[in-house]
Amino acid sequence: MALSREQLAMRVAQELQDGYYVNLGIGIPTLVANYVPEGMEVMLQSENGLLGMGPFPTEDAVDADMINAGKQTVTAITGASIFNSAESFAMIRGGHVDLTVLGAFEVDVHGNIASWMIPGKLVKGMGGAMDLVAGADNIIVTMTHADKHGNSKLLPQCTLPLTGASCINKVVTDLAYIEIRDGRFHLVERAPGVSVEEIVAKTGGELVVPEHVPEMQFTNG
Repeated sequence: MALSREQLAMRVAQELQDGYYVNLGIGIPTLVANYVPEGMEVMLQSENGLLGMGPFPTEDAVDADMINAGKQTVTAITGASIFNSAESFAMIRGGHVDLTVLGAFEVDVHGNIASWMIPGKLVKGMGGAMDLVAGADNIIVTMTHADKHGNSKLLPQCTLPLTGASCINKVVTDLAYIEIRDGRFHLVERAPGVSVEEIVAKTGGELVVPEHVPEMQFTNG
């Protein structure tokens, strides 16, 4: 069975490490803040100028002035810092982010990512994704494996305008955890109840499948 948005965030949270500075993009990535492993210290950054983002607030703790880059209300943990966007992007462009988590429209076997526009549709702006993929070495894309029409989003070559080139090496979809190496997708884990055959059928680019593909394990929900 395909993963829910919350399960996607849980699986991505397993890639966090103690002491990491992590940028969470708009959409599913923001949910990762709710699943930081207990006892682990990470500083979550929102590109609008918040370092030390906490879980989403309960209804009685909402502060309309405390928002992330997606305009959602958030909380701040002890030790958080608030600063302007110029300083935030100086942190990103200076390579001071240990892990970036982004959504995407498409990813291909060369590690290219298309995430900021679909030609002919209204574009609110490119956001900070281009800076993030240029300034970070460790990037995880989380998205659905296929679009709403059933077309694969893991392709031999991206068809949409690129956000960044040769910069993605890990993808967590609602069907699988995949790594990108040597111009091919490599299947590492599958979602519980999802068959290898379904993943192969819904992957457009070349996919390397090992003899045994373990199911994802969830320890926090």
